[in-house]
Amino acid sequence: MKSLSGRFRYNRLASAFTILAILSTGILIGSVVAHKVHGQESQVNSSDATPLKIPAPRDLSTDFTKIAKEVSPAVVNINTQILPKQRRHGPHYMQPWSNPQQGPPDDGNGDDDQDQGPQGGLQDFFNRFFGMGPGGGGGAGQPDEGGGQERESLGSGFIVDSRGYIITNNHVVDKADRIFVRLASDPEGNQGRPAKVVGVDKATDIAVIKIQSDKPLPTVKMGNSDGAQVGDWVIAIGEPFGLAHTVTAGIISSKNRTVEPGTSGEFQHFLQTDAAINPGNSGGPLVDMAGEVIGVNTAIYTQSAGNEGIGFAMPSNTVIGVYNQLIGPEHKVIRGSIGISFQPNPPSAVARVYGFKSGVIISAVTPGQPAANAGLKAGDIITTIDGQSIKDGDELVNIISSHKPGETVDIGYLRNGQQMHAKVAIADRDKVMAAMNAAASGSGGEGGPGQQGGNVSPARLGITVQDLPQGAPAGLHGVLIQSVKPGSFADEIGVSNFEGGVIVSVNRHPVRNVQEFQTIVAGLHSGEDVVLEIVDPQHPNAGNEYLGGTLP
Repeated sequence: MKSLSGRFRYNRLASAFTILAILSTGILIGSVVAHKVHGQESQVNSSDATPLKIPAPRDLSTDFTKIAKEVSPAVVNINTQILPKQRRHGPHYMQPWSNPQQGPPDDGNGDDDQDQGPQGGLQDFFNRFFGMGPGGGGGAGQPDEGGGQERESLGSGFIVDSRGYIITNNHVVDKADRIFVRLASDPEGNQGRPAKVVGVDKATDIAVIKIQSDKPLPTVKMGNSDGAQVGDWVIAIGEPFGLAHTVTAGIISSKNRTVEPGTSGEFQHFLQTDAAINPGNSGGPLVDMAGEVIGVNTAIYTQSAGNEGIGFAMPSNTVIGVYNQLIGPEHKVIRGSIGISFQPNPPSAVARVYGFKSGVIISAVTPGQPAANAGLKAGDIITTIDGQSIKDGDELVNIISSHKPGETVDIGYLRNGQQMHAKVAIADRDKVMAAMNAAASGSGGEGGPGQQGGNVSPARLGITVQDLPQGAPAGLHGVLIQSVKPGSFADEIGVSNFEGGVIVSVNRHPVRNVQEFQTIVAGLHSGEDVVLEIVDPQHPNAGNEYLGGTLP
């Protein structure tokens, strides 16, 4: 008799053979059936089948369709060329990349003439994404160091005058040796018509170019960007990656968006949209549902060198003002200035300590310029211009810059809590900025550790300071910031970024040495606003910084 384990093995083996036999039979039957069905295909009578017909085209036009048809004829392709380096007699010129099959150039270099945007998401803003980097919309990239072939870039623009005047971005045509414009009606492969630059404005990245035509050209209708609202439908038209007449749609995501810090972004307050904007769209129109241009597509925020739904367009109201000056006799934008600098967004504690609800606190006044000549000083708070209340720095810049050099404005300001007024002449902003840069770059003497005074580290603030060293700039008073304790109050309000700077006042009280600083700090209480006025000792004329917060 077989053992129990032997029977189990035998039964398992028999079962396995049975399963294989069944599977084999099923496969054979399926094969025969399939073969039989296949063989009968030609024998099916299909005489009762009705042939399909291509229907007559239906007009499914939407507002998007109508707008695209109306606006597209006035949207142009802009092709620029920059000659090889060996054929130039001048400085190093950056070149664009426009052919998606070529791959991007090495974008490790930038243009010294351009301010770099925030790193990471903005892709160096104009210079890299729409200028110097992958997909460049014009005026950038790495030239052929071997002096080989000419380099080209592609961008967009739109005709605003039937005589051939075209608006685009400055970075599309910047440093180009040759500019060609291809109209929507021109055949594919046509290089286009030669164009000349009428004028450019780097502050808004707007350029006006012109082509010749023996007949009137189609134009766009300009709209009022102030009427645009968040959530409104918009259409972007251009030539992304050189793909002609591309139309994308989205909405207005935000208004008055500033993405460049400091003076480089003073005139760049964008409409933000999620309409797809890609390399080559730069300079093309952003159109509302009335078919009117409310913006010039300029840049995108991206971490992938492609569209991620955050695009920026210069508002049409700004563009119209710039255009009207560029087509004028001087072909340039002239803006007014009074020669001051200010902190764009000071902490709310600064307004409370200095006693104002709205206005702009002056950081520096450039010697010899209108504000200084009128008696304004650092620490004064501008509250009105010609009787109009000033809310913030953007409003101040917009009002002053709109005035022509030679005009005079009445400026209302606070000094030590007292309301005062001054008549201030307006000067040319370009000339004032040159003077301000010269004043800010002046060295203020030697820094480094001092040999006098003792260190103090007030626990309430978390700052270690010392008296000013020998060789400090004449007229500068205060205490030198040696170190800031991590996680302290001073660290929280940003003093860590100003180590080596000089604290010249605390809560408007002047500081001349460590003893005065220690006395003032000892009198501070929890829940009290604290504002430190800080100066860079190496560039004392560059402007004061106001840091503040509420003491825990």
